[in-house]
Amino acid sequence: MDAYRKPAAAAGVLFIVATVADVISRVAFLTPVLGAADPLAAVSANEARIALGALLLFVGAAAAAGIAIAMYPVLRRHGEGLALGSVGFRLIEGAFYLGIPVCLLILVAIGKQAVTSGDQAAFTGAAALVLAAREALGQVGVLAFAVGATMYYWLFYRSRLVPRWLSAWGLVAIASLVVSVVLVLSGVVEPMSPPQVLLALPIGVQEMVMAGWLIAKGFRPAGTVAHGALVEADLAASVQATAA
Repeated sequence: MDAYRKPAAAAGVLFIVATVADVISRVAFLTPVLGAADPLAAVSANEARIALGALLLFVGAAAAAGIAIAMYPVLRRHGEGLALGSVGFRLIEGAFYLGIPVCLLILVAIGKQAVTSGDQAAFTGAAALVLAAREALGQVGVLAFAVGATMYYWLFYRSRLVPRWLSAWGLVAIASLVVSVVLVLSGVVEPMSPPQVLLALPIGVQEMVMAGWLIAKGFRPAGTVAHGALVEADLAASVQATAA
């Protein structure tokens, strides 16, 4: 059972790293600067702060992509196609999220050019475009996450590797998250506005509970055995039907 314990602990730690890195980056470094009345001027005056925020986002993106990879050795025994799909979509998510630090570094470069030229107004349009690209990358990344996470939460629910209430919570929370992205993309609500944050909050809380469960208890042996028995029973039934 040690083969199941290590992937569970690794995934739990990566859940925490991904969430903590993202929250610290937004709250402590990026939002106070990018939320200013004049973001370009604020970026020019806080280059180090933006760079640190970008670094944390890079760490968070790498951790997010690693979650499904860490769980794959276990999940593939319960559904290789869905397990592989979850890895693929979370890698796509990580790729989109890695584009966000790039946007931030480009924004810092634009800020430097604006200061050097002395004509900040000439660079306002470029800065707005980069900020829009950053937001779009984030929203599409969330959709990629939703697909990948749905795959492994469904495997969790079916195999009982974790309690079903925890898996079901994840599936419902992902649906709520997708609704928030649709509302943003359709222009009904603003990005990171209270309605979007409220709709996204359930998956954030659920992932921290999931992380704690995986670190403290790992994958449930009973679920593994039960699913294995079902697979063997299905195979036996298929052999009998073929023989008949």
